[in-house]
Amino acid sequence: MKKLISLLIRFVPRKYLQLFSGVGLKALGIFYRGNKVECPICTNHYRQFLPYGRINPRPNALCPSCLSLERHRLIWLYLKEKTNFFSAKLSVLHIAPEHCFMKPFEAQHGEGYITADIESPLAKVKMDIHQIPFGENHFDVVLCNHVLEHVQDDIKAMSEIKRVLKPNGWAILQVPFFAPVPDVTFEDNSITDPREREKIFGQDDHVRMFGKDYSKRIASSGLQSDSNLFALDFTEENATYFGIERKEVLYVGRKTK
Repeated sequence: MKKLISLLIRFVPRKYLQLFSGVGLKALGIFYRGNKVECPICTNHYRQFLPYGRINPRPNALCPSCLSLERHRLIWLYLKEKTNFFSAKLSVLHIAPEHCFMKPFEAQHGEGYITADIESPLAKVKMDIHQIPFGENHFDVVLCNHVLEHVQDDIKAMSEIKRVLKPNGWAILQVPFFAPVPDVTFEDNSITDPREREKIFGQDDHVRMFGKDYSKRIASSGLQSDSNLFALDFTEENATYFGIERKEVLYVGRKTK
């Protein structure tokens, strides 16, 4: 199972896996039924989540029903417990939308929920994050989860996010980190071999390895950077139950003016 999942996600883009793998994974989920873990997004229970990862699949990671991963479940719990995301009608821009979020987010925010991507078949709007096609002060919230490692200029992209956010608006700006995390974000466009890029950057379509300076990069875009340690609110037992990583930092960018 681990080898099959590793091969699929290494060579098939996740946006297409989300479109076509749902039925098969839901059927597989029948064999994982139990009460040891719960996905807070779809509320299904299992004895464990499926493994997931490109090289060394992580245990207890992928929900067979909604396809959520650890980061998605953490974001969901943060939105539910620490924000007004599920108690108000907001204008939301969701960049590179994940399958697990789309239906519940649209049910909550209706026409105010806009999905956008440069190529994903899941999105409503085709959009280059470097030139977001909306006016200033348009959105209450922007969700940008594991996108900035793919784009040519991450600081320009975050500056565009700041532009379209309303005053006091905020964005979730998650990116991957790979140990050992460098002190300074590393980029090298001269590395073109796909397997070498995968070795250095984690995936062959990543263009940078983010470092300990990520908060400074957010701040340099004009957003106020908040390195949120919400995950530490959970005990080890509860973190395992919801399939989240207590060490994961939530990076929130806020527009103060």
